[in-house]
Amino acid sequence: MLENFYTTLHREVAKQVIGNQQAQKLLLTALLAEGHVLLEDDPGSGKTALSRALADSLGLHFQRVQATPDLLPSDLTGINIYRPDTKQFEFHAGPIFTEILLVDEINRATPRTQSALLEAMAERQVTADGQTRSLSELFFVIATQNPLETAGTFPLPEAQLDRFMFQLSLEKLQPQDKEQLISQALKEGLLLPPLSPVTDAQQILAIRQTVREVYFHPVLLDYLVSLCEQVPSLEGVVTGVSHRCLIQFAKACQAYAYLEKRQFVLPDDIQTLATPILAHRLFFQNAYTTTSRKEELIGELLHKIQVPTEDWELKSV
Repeated sequence: MLENFYTTLHREVAKQVIGNQQAQKLLLTALLAEGHVLLEDDPGSGKTALSRALADSLGLHFQRVQATPDLLPSDLTGINIYRPDTKQFEFHAGPIFTEILLVDEINRATPRTQSALLEAMAERQVTADGQTRSLSELFFVIATQNPLETAGTFPLPEAQLDRFMFQLSLEKLQPQDKEQLISQALKEGLLLPPLSPVTDAQQILAIRQTVREVYFHPVLLDYLVSLCEQVPSLEGVVTGVSHRCLIQFAKACQAYAYLEKRQFVLPDDIQTLATPILAHRLFFQNAYTTTSRKEELIGELLHKIQVPTEDWELKSV
């Protein structure tokens, strides 16, 4: 079932999105591991198109919110409106009541509005006018931000960054991919081919249950913890990673192994996910440390910690 599902999903998304297969895999990994993703890339790179195509191909309900300084928390969560005919308040749900929520340019929203996402991302529930309402079990946030333009933005605080399982950028397209992109746009214009769902919410929930059963060898858990414990030793880093990060790291490795058609985690899974998991959780004395420097430090960390050499495949079955 996995091979058909995963192959068909990529084929369906490719009708509208060219390239970025690894980004698709990481987005799907986060969804299956119950995480959220922060996409940081230049304007017009296809972040919104990829998010919408993934949602349509998965058969999940999709909502998009454009973050601006005047966006209010109630614009996300919803509001109670008084109806004179019934003399009662009626709750009008906001766009947060969906399965995949795209928050475009999240750093343009004020801290007050950004904080409205905290409870939803961590607890999958929102509180409006003193009443708590549950969100979908599949509630999945994809937030985007522009790394180039900082005027009029509000940088995400550490607490909110830690709620994102991954921070990643899209892959740079090769010249032949760019030519295909232009040809497709000239031929089809703004009318992209429709996408057909290859799965549905119930099947994704069933896959999540299977992901939880992916075997994680104790030696590999020790390796994962050792990597994270060494984060404060990196040059310029002032704090370690949270317990939430450790749990998300392990769950992401299980989901990634599942997408690689395995029933057990390998050291390669941990190494592949180390950068998107850890980079945005590195906090420095110099607040303007670049993403490339963070990735460089994580690479040094991976070389520093000895990789287990056990035959995992034999030990895991």
